[in-house]
Amino acid sequence: IEGGADLDSLDLDRLIGLAIVVEVPDSKKVIDREFLEDLHIEQTQRVLFKTSNSKLWQDPQQVFYKDYVAVDPSGAKWLVEHGCELVGIDYLSIAPYDQSKEPHEILLSNGVIVLESINLDQVPAGAYELICLPLKLNAREASPVRAILKIIE
Repeated sequence: IEGGADLDSLDLDRLIGLAIVVEVPDSKKVIDREFLEDLHIEQTQRVLFKTSNSKLWQDPQQVFYKDYVAVDPSGAKWLVEHGCELVGIDYLSIAPYDQSKEPHEILLSNGVIVLESINLDQVPAGAYELICLPLKLNAREASPVRAILKIIE
């Protein structure tokens, strides 16, 4: 994203704190504005979507699936409009295969941090403390991370 931030300027406080894991029903194939409005998660700063994508990681052949569940442009706009600072999903991309550019541009150009390929297979929906630690890579816009969810008691 032209003019986008890199890891050197990333405030690590945005990667640590309350996160909500939302379980998306298996029947839902896209995370759009309508779905998000029904969740009533306005002003949630960090949201992680657990979808039917989690089952794809169990395929021993590790085939790439083009029909994974993702956030469409309307969903990305909703997240920005409602103060989301970090969004994660349990597959290789936050955006649909056939619309990969627009959701990324909407989120990243508005400073939303995107976590992709997070393993939520054994994680129930609910509130957690997220601790997300990127590698220190100079002048890079992305990094692998160690993401940990701690149950809030």
